[in-house]
Amino acid sequence: MPDFRRTLERAFRRRIVVNDTADAVVASGASAQLDEVLGGDATTAVAAGTIAIMLAGVAAFLNLYATQPLLPMFAHLFAASKAAVGMTVSAATIGVALSAPFCGLIAERAGRKRVIVMATLLLAIPTLLASTATSLTMLIVWRFLQGLVMPGIFGVAIAYIAEEWPPGNVARTMSLYVSATVLGGFLGRVVIGYAATHRIVPSIAPSWRAGFVVIGVCDLLFGLAIARWLPRDRKLVVATAQTDGGVLRHLRNPKLLATYAVGFNVLFSLVAIFTYITFHLAAPPYLLTPAQLSSLFVVYLAGLIVTPLAGIGIGHFGSRPVLIVAVLGSMIGVSMTLFHSLPVIMAGLVLCSSGVFVCQSASTSYIQMASLPGGRASAAGLYVACYYTGGSVSGVLPGYFWRFGGWTACVVLVLVVQLMTIGVAAIGWRES
Repeated sequence: MPDFRRTLERAFRRRIVVNDTADAVVASGASAQLDEVLGGDATTAVAAGTIAIMLAGVAAFLNLYATQPLLPMFAHLFAASKAAVGMTVSAATIGVALSAPFCGLIAERAGRKRVIVMATLLLAIPTLLASTATSLTMLIVWRFLQGLVMPGIFGVAIAYIAEEWPPGNVARTMSLYVSATVLGGFLGRVVIGYAATHRIVPSIAPSWRAGFVVIGVCDLLFGLAIARWLPRDRKLVVATAQTDGGVLRHLRNPKLLATYAVGFNVLFSLVAIFTYITFHLAAPPYLLTPAQLSSLFVVYLAGLIVTPLAGIGIGHFGSRPVLIVAVLGSMIGVSMTLFHSLPVIMAGLVLCSSGVFVCQSASTSYIQMASLPGGRASAAGLYVACYYTGGSVSGVLPGYFWRFGGWTACVVLVLVVQLMTIGVAAIGWRES
C-alpha cells in the first residue's frame, strides 16, 4: 500500500500544467539551450521544434470534442437519447481524467519525446476504428480509448516545453502551444461536421465516418512530423524540491478543494452548453446541419484574444475578482441563448466561452498561490483530473434535464452551477 501511494503521488507530481511552468523549470534544474542539444543551426532547430510542439497540441484537441456537432445526427441514427449520445463526448473526457495524472510518470521512464510521438501515432488507431463503429456502444468504447491516449500528448508536451526549452523562450512557446490546442479543438469539430454533410472525396458520399478517417490520418502525419522535428529530450533531472505532503495533503487544503470545485464547474459549464446547444439548434426553427453546427465553434477562437488579457487582469486585480466577473459575464451569455435570434445566440456563445476561458486562467493561476512550493505540480494534476471529470459529467447530466424542460432546463442547470462557482470562489478563495 505505501508503494502504491508513493507511485500515485509521483505520478501527480510529474503532471505539469501551463501555469506550473516556473516550478517545472526549477525542478528540472537549469534548462539546457536547444543549440546544446541539437548542435548545428539552432535557429532552424528551434523553429522546427516549435512547429512540432504546436502540431502535438492540434493533434490531441482535433479528437477530444469532435463529436459535439454530430450529436443530433447520432440521436437519430442510433435511435438513442440525448444523454446516451452525449457519452460520445463524456467517454473521451473520462479517459483523459483517468490517465492524465499518470502520463508524467510514464514519460519520466520512457522519455518525453518518445511518449508524445507514440501517443500521437497510437491515437490514430481508435480514431480510425471509430469510423467503423456499427453501434453507439462501440463508438463510445473507441472514444474512451482516444481519451486514455490523449494526455500522453498534451500533458507530456507541456512538461516537455517547461523542462526542455530555454527559460527565456518558455512563456512564448507555451502561448503558441495553447493557441494550437484552441485551433485543434475548432478544426476537429469543423472537419467532422463538414464531412457529415459534404463530399470530401468526390466519389465518396458524405459521412461522419469520413471525418474520423481524416482526423486519424492527420494524427498519423502529425506523429511522423513530431518524430522528425521535435528535439530529443535530455535525461530527466529528478526534482530536488520536497513535496508538501503529497496528494492527501492537497485534499486537506480548503483553498485547493475550492479550486478543484471551481475547475469541475468551469468545464461542466462549457461542455454542457456546447454539447446540448447542438440539439437546440438542430431543431425547428433553426434546423442547422452538422456542418452549420460545427461552425458555431468558431466562437472558441475568441480565446486566442481573451486568455492573454485575462492574465493581465489577474496580475492587477487577483484571481477571485476576475473569476467572479468572468462567471457573471458567462451567465449573461448563457442567458442570451434563450432568445430566438441566431445572431443573439452566437453573441451569447462568444460571451459564455470567453468567460469560461477567463475562469480557467484564474483557477489555474490561483493554484500557484494556494499550494506550497514543491507540491504545485501534484496540486495541478489533481486539478486537471477534477476539471475533466466535470466535462465528463456534463456530457450526460443535462440530457436528463432536457427531458423535463428542453434547452431552457439545461440553461437553468448551467446557471445554477455557475452561481455555485461564484459562491465557492467568494468563500473558499483567499488572496494572500
